[in-house]
Amino acid sequence: MKIKIPKPQFGKKSIIFTVMAAFLLFADLISKYLEEKFHPWKLTILPGVVELQSGHRNDGVAFGLFGGNPEVAQPLFIAFTLILTVALIAAFIMLPEKFTLLKLACAMIISGAIGNLVDRIMFSYVRDWFGLWMNPFSKDPIAYCNFADFWVVIGTVIAVIDLMFLNEMAVVPLTEKAKAAQQKQKEKNAEKSDAQTPDE
Repeated sequence: MKIKIPKPQFGKKSIIFTVMAAFLLFADLISKYLEEKFHPWKLTILPGVVELQSGHRNDGVAFGLFGGNPEVAQPLFIAFTLILTVALIAAFIMLPEKFTLLKLACAMIISGAIGNLVDRIMFSYVRDWFGLWMNPFSKDPIAYCNFADFWVVIGTVIAVIDLMFLNEMAVVPLTEKAKAAQQKQKEKNAEKSDAQTPDE
């Protein structure tokens, strides 16, 4: 039995999303550079809800989770991010162009992952400056993050929504396109099953 190796699917959409990912990565890294260059600074947009402030250093993951033990955590985070990034790049290259939202999601997550990976490798922490109200039960309910965290979170949300409801592999297809694609696949499977069934 031959194993069918999928071919790379790198068309116009992939090129556009690659350029977009490079721009998002640049935006993240330049914002971190400016955060350090002009430190200290603070800008309150909505008091207690959205506050921008320099000087926050995160040795955990997004929004400060799992911090406090960088000697153990950082090598694990770096290894995990490298594996995840390689897997996502492979998925991005192999995904057919028709999966527009999944390609977009992969590009966003890759740019965010690389942005924070650069920080972890260079500094053993991530430079954060964007504060959001996150935890009402904490003494400090504002958690600080950066653009890379936003790219990862937004990309993940897009991927989940697409896989759950929108594309032809959707768990609960809500669009006519997704329903038609799944119906077509069922008909194909039925034809294949009929062809394999020997005549009595």
